[in-house]
Amino acid sequence: MLLKKYPASSIAAIAALLITPSVWAADTLTDALTGGKASANLQYRYEDVRNGAAAANTATAHTVRLRLGYETATFNGFGAMVEAESTTDLGNKKYNSLNPVNAAYAQILDPEVTEINQAYLSYSGIANTNVKWGRQRIKLDNDRFIGNVGWRQNEQTFDAFTLVNKSLPSTTITAGYITNVNRVIGDGVTGGNAPMSSPIFNVSYKGWSFAEIVGYAYLLDYTITAPYAANATNSSDTYGLRLNGNTAMGGNKVLYTAEYAEQRSAHGNTVNYKTNYALLEAGVDLTNIAVFKLGYEVLGSDTGATGTATIKSFSTPLATLHAFNGWADMFLATPAQGLKDAYVSANTKLAGINLGAVYHDYRADKTTTTLTSSSIGNEWNLVATKVFDKNYTIGLKYADYTAKGTTATTFATNVNTQKTWLWGEFKF
Repeated sequence: MLLKKYPASSIAAIAALLITPSVWAADTLTDALTGGKASANLQYRYEDVRNGAAAANTATAHTVRLRLGYETATFNGFGAMVEAESTTDLGNKKYNSLNPVNAAYAQILDPEVTEINQAYLSYSGIANTNVKWGRQRIKLDNDRFIGNVGWRQNEQTFDAFTLVNKSLPSTTITAGYITNVNRVIGDGVTGGNAPMSSPIFNVSYKGWSFAEIVGYAYLLDYTITAPYAANATNSSDTYGLRLNGNTAMGGNKVLYTAEYAEQRSAHGNTVNYKTNYALLEAGVDLTNIAVFKLGYEVLGSDTGATGTATIKSFSTPLATLHAFNGWADMFLATPAQGLKDAYVSANTKLAGINLGAVYHDYRADKTTTTLTSSSIGNEWNLVATKVFDKNYTIGLKYADYTAKGTTATTFATNVNTQKTWLWGEFKF
């Protein structure tokens, strides 16, 4: 299924390269195949959802995810990796995974699926350079624009070509070309894949003692022909700069992040729009005590859009969205009027248990005659995790979202929502 996304000529060319006598010396190949690294990950998770919707307002899932992988050692710079993933529900399927749709329950996006999570060839024979071709995990910066959605049982991976180069001092250059997104709801339903022809660029410089600076360009060109018409408004060009760093303050650290990006429709998007993204975050790391942060994030909205919509917001469809704008996942799609998220967080460790709390206040970037409420809602997030011997983790997590305004003046899914998770994980 992965290989059918690439031209047969490309597959044949790579195969021919790999079977030349200089590569396929039997004794060295055996060493490469047997000298690799196996990996395994087993996770059980309980998730409970309660919301104020008139219908489908509850859901419960007991799921187990098994992930098995093997990465070969390199031979003449070449290597390979394959990883399979399977999720099984242990309960009575009282949730809507969207694969299949079960409209009687609220959504929990952990379907029962078995698939190849990663399968790629790699080449590291060029100095300071690593190339991958195939299905792979891609995580850039803080996953705000491109990430693996690692929270869900079936993670998001990409069919892509990527090149990472570190030839320049303190600089990492990542360039790639994505042909398909393997989304968390898995194969078997139309929305489980997002075919595209999307170049991505990310350049990180860490030569300054006080901060890392990153410049990026993500040029998303979605396939919108049947059966992928739902992606007609997702294609866009996004250009941005990010600064992230810290400065010593006594025995502690002052933390700071600033980011700005512009986004405009492109590549056949049926809505013509232009909008922006901004993030300011400051904090303090009190050594051996706690980390406190205060942040303000804006996903803008263009109320002068034209085409199939007259209002369009900044979107990050390839992000690890669960990590941003609250764990209740109310904003997996940015509301049409945009989103302003003011938040404060605290993280500490007590008796070997990692504890975290976050409070969010959500407001609209723009209001209109039909979207008249500037205040959208607020949310509390709480988490506790315990790691044993680096390979075992247990966790408890809770999200409590309170909606403000009315669904008519905000958006249809804006309802009070509570979510609870309990999980245990083993990995090596």
